[in-house]
Amino acid sequence: MQILVIAPQPFFQERGTPIAVRLLLEQLSALGHTVDVVTWHLGATPLIPRVTVVRIPRLPFIRHVRPGFSGPKLLCDFFLAGLAAKLVSRRRYDVIHAVEEGIFIALPLRLFSRAAIVFDMDSSMPLQIVESAPRLRFLLPLFQSLERWAIRHSDGVLCVCDALAAIASAAGARRVAILRDCSLLPDTYDPDAVVPSGSDVRFLYVGNLEPYQGLDLLLDAFHLARQQRSDLRLTIAGGTPADILRYAARAEALGLSNAVQFLGATPLSALPALVANADVLVSPRLTGNNTPMKIYTYLDSGRALLATDLPTHRQALTPEIARLVPPDPSLFAAAMVDLASRPEERARLGRAGRLKARACHSKAAFGKALKEFYSTLEQDRMTGRNPSP
Repeated sequence: MQILVIAPQPFFQERGTPIAVRLLLEQLSALGHTVDVVTWHLGATPLIPRVTVVRIPRLPFIRHVRPGFSGPKLLCDFFLAGLAAKLVSRRRYDVIHAVEEGIFIALPLRLFSRAAIVFDMDSSMPLQIVESAPRLRFLLPLFQSLERWAIRHSDGVLCVCDALAAIASAAGARRVAILRDCSLLPDTYDPDAVVPSGSDVRFLYVGNLEPYQGLDLLLDAFHLARQQRSDLRLTIAGGTPADILRYAARAEALGLSNAVQFLGATPLSALPALVANADVLVSPRLTGNNTPMKIYTYLDSGRALLATDLPTHRQALTPEIARLVPPDPSLFAAAMVDLASRPEERARLGRAGRLKARACHSKAAFGKALKEFYSTLEQDRMTGRNPSP
């Protein structure tokens, strides 16, 4: 099929949703589809067979867009809507696959196209907006109404987790499928190839340093844990220079300068060595209802996983494969000390997590789920059926 993917992100950059979009494009290509992807002017262009990247005009005054709702994001999306409309008016697409807010660009394109519309839900946009801009909380009912409208008028909704699938089903989606993210570690990764050296117990966080990620909780908990065990070390990989300066100052104020290392933005190619050299991987996330992509890489690493006991984690993790702790610094610290003191428990969690990741969160599992979803769309197209209202 001929597919148009609307990706309202800086593509490609090594962060959450752009990584998921690249994986989507790779799998669509592997299934034999031809894909045009319209995206912002920011990011590198990956070379993927049968995939053409088309960008909005360069906006020289926008060089970086942080995750979450913002004015620069809205401006980029304005130009993206025009570009998508131009392509649809000139080419015949079988499917328009819209990522996140791209659905509000895709649905009006029914005026020009008979393509099936797929809503790719990586998060609940109303919650994401009010979390990044709390002053807009009074508009939450309006945002939720718009999201429900988009869900009802799409031919299919792809969700990354159970919580989003529940939202889509409750809103009246005609077709819902769960397309979970997968591990970013290569198939050749061997957790036993590198064993953490030295007597220190090493904790690792990987990801951006936005407030919802819970870095304040992590540093407070680590400060308490270090009062009981001085052999603990924490490495934080990711974040902008401004974020790192802010959290490094907080670490210094807590007396942790010699125990916390900030690596900054870290390429995906460094992930295998990073996780292999850690004893415990942490996800102190505080808000959101979508499962962080890094969770699946954490599980696949063969290392113990410590995460906040919240729906964002609980829908993918159980006590059998991870340590889940309420988002309280003292409780999180107690779990850090306990895992540091029990290498056999760390090994048990690491083995169980890896088995789960290899069985359920591999690229093969991702490709299988995507193929099944697109097969139903293709059958509808061939029989002339359209499930949209």
